[in-house]
Amino acid sequence: MGYRKRVKRAALLFLLLLAGCMAGGGQDRRPPPRPRGARPVTLALPTSRETQACYADLSREDVRFSPLPDRDYGGGCRLIGTLQLIDIGVPVTNLKAMRCGLARNFTAWVDYAVAPAARQMLGSDLVRIESMGSYACRAVVGAPGAGGRLSGHATANAVDISGFVLKDGHRITIQQNWNGGDAQARAFLRTIRASACKRFGTVLSPDYNAVHYNHLHLEDDHAGFCR
Repeated sequence: MGYRKRVKRAALLFLLLLAGCMAGGGQDRRPPPRPRGARPVTLALPTSRETQACYADLSREDVRFSPLPDRDYGGGCRLIGTLQLIDIGVPVTNLKAMRCGLARNFTAWVDYAVAPAARQMLGSDLVRIESMGSYACRAVVGAPGAGGRLSGHATANAVDISGFVLKDGHRITIQQNWNGGDAQARAFLRTIRASACKRFGTVLSPDYNAVHYNHLHLEDDHAGFCR
């Protein structure tokens, strides 16, 4: 092979390698999913613009929160862009990590739907919300055909709400009041579910299946499913 051909061939090889490096630069560089049961690791990921904007939205609403480090718990269970709500104006029990978008929609739902509905329909101020938690590394439960698919809880993108306590001492729960109790309590729960359906992509209640007999499942996705 002549000298010129060897030079051209080497140059072509260099350009191909350079193109490959440039193409890889725009890809997601996050590590691949780790197996279930693996030791949790902290991920050194930059805060996305979307999450930064979400933090700013919460701050404007005077919501107190603490950003959490990104963590990979294995099996697809990850906390990315999450926070711990500290004060939204009303105490909420059992909250763990929540994705910022979920926290933003949740606090708006409480401020502009739940609290006003309690005052107007039940005649008393809301003083506490009872939750069954947010983050949990688990699969979907009770949904036909789920096939082990991870729940929104596995990425801190869902929260389960079970009850509401009023200033006058009344406690309204999904389990006791969705189909029982007085008519005002039933109407209140259905009103706040209808409002939730405008803010969250997935809202599941006792009307969906027996698994949800005692809570509202609120998930910040784009499914557009409300039942």
